[in-house]
Amino acid sequence: MSKVRYRRRGTAIVETAHGILLTAGRPGKPFILPGGGAKRGESRFMAALRELMEETHLLPYAAEVIFRHKGKIKPTMSGRHKFQDQHTVVLVKASGTPTPGGGDAKRIAYYHPGCNVWISKTTEEIIERYYEWKAKHQVAEESNILDEDDDDVEDAEVGSENDYDDEE
Repeated sequence: MSKVRYRRRGTAIVETAHGILLTAGRPGKPFILPGGGAKRGESRFMAALRELMEETHLLPYAAEVIFRHKGKIKPTMSGRHKFQDQHTVVLVKASGTPTPGGGDAKRIAYYHPGCNVWISKTTEEIIERYYEWKAKHQVAEESNILDEDDDDVEDAEVGSENDYDDEE
């Protein structure tokens, strides 16, 4: 076998009220997160957004890179080479109703803990990391709210005048 080839991939996480959005090709294939390979000269961030639009017809309106994920080194179908997917995982907020479209996406499903949707091993790893990231992120936000300095805030006194001038 030859050296490992690295595949640059952008991967989108869209969390909805139904769960995390997934796509799949033909029946018999596991569901995966929307995304795909970055084209020459395209960032993995932009690839994630492009692939999300192509695969689901959603329109992203906010996005941020939340982490990078290296997949396992695997042989190609021919067995002549090895490859490793290197994902830039992007948390995306998008508008519209997801409908499958474009190349690989023929079906749509939603993942939530305890569901019975068949997902790929890499998708499982990325979703687990996302939930860890989300838990840490929420704790950090709550900590920031609790640690705010209230020294500059004066308590209002009962019966005191308000900050507005009365017009007569």
